[in-house]
Amino acid sequence: MNEMNAAAAAEAADRRGRAARLAPALRVLLGSGARRPLLRFVAEGEAVGSETLPVLTLEENVDFDALRARIADLGGPAELRIPGLGSFLPRQAAVTAPGRRLAGRIVLVTGAAQGFGEGIARELAAEGAVLVIADLNLELAECVAAVLRAEYGPDAAIALPVDVSDESSVAALMETVALRLGGLDLLVSNAGVLRAGGLEDMTLASFEFVTRVNYTGFYLVTRYGARLMRAAAAVDPEYSADIVQVNSKSGLEGSNRNFAYAGGKFGGIGLVQSFAKELVDDRIKVNAVCPGNYYEGPLWSDPEKGLFVQYLNSGKVPGATNVEDVYRHYVKQVPMRRGCSPLDVSRAILYCVEQAYETGQALPVTGGQTMLN
Repeated sequence: MNEMNAAAAAEAADRRGRAARLAPALRVLLGSGARRPLLRFVAEGEAVGSETLPVLTLEENVDFDALRARIADLGGPAELRIPGLGSFLPRQAAVTAPGRRLAGRIVLVTGAAQGFGEGIARELAAEGAVLVIADLNLELAECVAAVLRAEYGPDAAIALPVDVSDESSVAALMETVALRLGGLDLLVSNAGVLRAGGLEDMTLASFEFVTRVNYTGFYLVTRYGARLMRAAAAVDPEYSADIVQVNSKSGLEGSNRNFAYAGGKFGGIGLVQSFAKELVDDRIKVNAVCPGNYYEGPLWSDPEKGLFVQYLNSGKVPGATNVEDVYRHYVKQVPMRRGCSPLDVSRAILYCVEQAYETGQALPVTGGQTMLN
């Protein structure tokens, strides 16, 4: 019985993988621009639902040119059925922000259950995107997605679990995105951690943890996310996509007693530039935005693990005797005399998406605190 169950599970996993590889290409053939539909895969033998779409039956080795012509002749949406595999069901997203800058785009934000990530997700949802709230804390991610659905419509957001430092978790995330939504148009790699400390304080375990999440995690989400984008670009010469890493001003300038974080962020910009050169022929732009400090977010303000507390305890701010001293020290360093907000970062992300002639860049969003030469 166990062998039979294992065989059935392996067969189901294989079918999901095959369907996930097809979904992004099929989605872009069913529409263009803001009118690209969401595309849901239903395995053969499962209930399709109440859809009353005309059916186009395909071979699994899809002739995309022939399919494009069949879809054009049909003049409307269709269920794409592959015997032995299942059906791909299109629908236009029910989002109450049509005509906005990201209308029709599927956007995944990692680390979106709180802090910068949550704020970015909210701003991008307001621009008409369909959001994937991806986070290690699924319960909190579900809460964020529910709020976005209530505000922007039933298709505005879904929540999915991910540990960006674990390859199997990232692979499963991207497969699920393909099967539930049909692809990915904008990947915002935001998930990150920070452990402050000097050379004598930082343990190897803490150093490797920060590097694994901030540096390796960006590599993993780009590796698996780009596969969905490449599949779409291969069949539609008008398709383009974006990957944006939420980096840091610490990726542009070294940070005292914060070398694990700064080193990973510096490395992240090296990855951005390298990925940009590799993916440009697939019409995938790769850029970074480098925010200043978001003082109101949990990364800084958490009373137990926040940076204000960490920097106070590590002695990073000379003479500081309490968290308020640390706060004033950092605000004084910003020419605009305030911290960076998710809105500031989201505007920079939208610039990266809309600027068709720029890739491989690291855009400061620091209120003038860090200026490029």
